[in-house]
Amino acid sequence: MRRKRSEITRRELSVALALGIAGCIDRSDNGGSDETEGTEANNPALSEATQEGDLRLTSPAFDDGERIPDEYGYAEANVNPPLEIGGVPDDAESLVLVMDDPDAVEPAGQIWVHWLVWNVPLETSTIPEGWDPTDAVEGENDFDDVGYSGPNPPDETHTYRLKLYALDTVLDLEEGATVDALGEAMDKHVVARTQLTGAYAP
Repeated sequence: MRRKRSEITRRELSVALALGIAGCIDRSDNGGSDETEGTEANNPALSEATQEGDLRLTSPAFDDGERIPDEYGYAEANVNPPLEIGGVPDDAESLVLVMDDPDAVEPAGQIWVHWLVWNVPLETSTIPEGWDPTDAVEGENDFDDVGYSGPNPPDETHTYRLKLYALDTVLDLEEGATVDALGEAMDKHVVARTQLTGAYAP
């Protein structure tokens, strides 16, 4: 069952992100932005999902590179946008979905994770708005919630990545696992990838 999201105000989030600048929020615990970027580059769940194969991820709510509608933000309805999946390769065994904010590196010192979902069945062609998956597993995001937590940039317009991966395996990860655990489990199992980007303003 999905854990109820924390009640975090924009001011509280801004404070949390500001603390990240001082190194108080750093999942790699290395205290340096260069090292943080290196750690994230080695984590396939946090890396850019450069197109590989024919895998496709689109949304009827917004086009790639366009503005994400307000209702999908953390301070609004805080539900995931609807998504459509296509081009899943024949050698895939499961799908992984990651939503993150690479523009949070400057204010927070790290890529901010908004949503982790793995073991999505291959036959999944649509993900509805406000999806509560019963046949997939969700991880813990950087709001300390399990499930989706929407965009909430503290400073300016950020570009968010919805990334889809096809894996050649089914992951043995429990609900609430972190992005580090997901990245380690995914490593060397990605057979296709793609991403959908969207902008969101404070």
